[in-house]
Amino acid sequence: MKAARWHGVKDIRVEDLAEPVPGPGEVKVRVAWTGICGSDLHEYLAGPIFVPVGAEHPLSRDKAPITLGHEYCGTVAELGAGVTGLAVGDRVAIEPIFACGDCPACHEGRYNLCDSLGFVGLSGGHGGFAAHSVVPARMVHKMPDALSMEQGALVEPAAVALHAVRLSKIRAGDTAAVFGAGPIGLLVVEALRVAGAAQIHVVEPSGVRRQKALELGATSAIDPTAGDAVAAIRAATGGVNVAFEVTGVPRVLPQCIDATRHEGQVLIVSIWEGDAAFHPNTVVLKERQLQGTIAYRNVYPAVMELMTQGYFSAEKLVTKRIALDDIVAEGFEALVAEKSHVKILVEGAG
Repeated sequence: MKAARWHGVKDIRVEDLAEPVPGPGEVKVRVAWTGICGSDLHEYLAGPIFVPVGAEHPLSRDKAPITLGHEYCGTVAELGAGVTGLAVGDRVAIEPIFACGDCPACHEGRYNLCDSLGFVGLSGGHGGFAAHSVVPARMVHKMPDALSMEQGALVEPAAVALHAVRLSKIRAGDTAAVFGAGPIGLLVVEALRVAGAAQIHVVEPSGVRRQKALELGATSAIDPTAGDAVAAIRAATGGVNVAFEVTGVPRVLPQCIDATRHEGQVLIVSIWEGDAAFHPNTVVLKERQLQGTIAYRNVYPAVMELMTQGYFSAEKLVTKRIALDDIVAEGFEALVAEKSHVKILVEGAG
């Protein structure tokens, strides 16, 4: 079967691999659609970040080259021994977290904070940029009949956004700022609408993405290259209750802090390629909070229910659909060159 494999920075190759076979407790999925994530792009441009190189990942037992793709869905093709609650033909979304089950965080049910955290398609395993994938049955979530397969590929990134908003201290009627209107930032806008935010101010240099943010319910969409975005947010709100950093750009983090009110909160959602600096007094003197967030936990069913209500719409967020053979030129390189793209989906090669 065909699969897109990470070999190194700017070195992703579509190769022929043997089709995986499910072992006990595993499920084989015929991949329908897989989204290209910002994390995938980080690996392409500046990896390895999550990709294990040299030594195997402790849970996947894999190391580079690995098959990429963790935002994916498909149809159950085969069940390994002992798998119950699923049937061949079921349409499923994959929750791609590797967690050990034994560390303190896992024992507390916070499996996304596992000491050995990894992701199928980033840390090894049978990623979604392929014809078929094999994953443990616990990673497989049946999709409601009302959802399209394209929606299934958005469950994972929408889960990131919904978990971030749930983790924040946002309350109905509060104000929020979202720095960065890429796919996750736009999904955060929608999750903030679900949470009842009264104002949502988005900061984004791309005109296309600013317009998309407004379409999805943002109160304002500010071009940071045209003026002082923090000043504009503070003029409108006096400082927001919560700011979400979704760019991974070092100079943006202090702007997020400055955009919040006293006792405000900054949620750092991005995965970073390097360090970011801020003056601690900007936090200390206003008793602000900085909160990190990674992935999601126990949220897939809620995401899919919200999707059936019209949130996190693939129709609004998917800007391009490509074949696996074109993943580098039409996928990764397109995302580097054209900041107007929101979500690019790669069709399964099965």
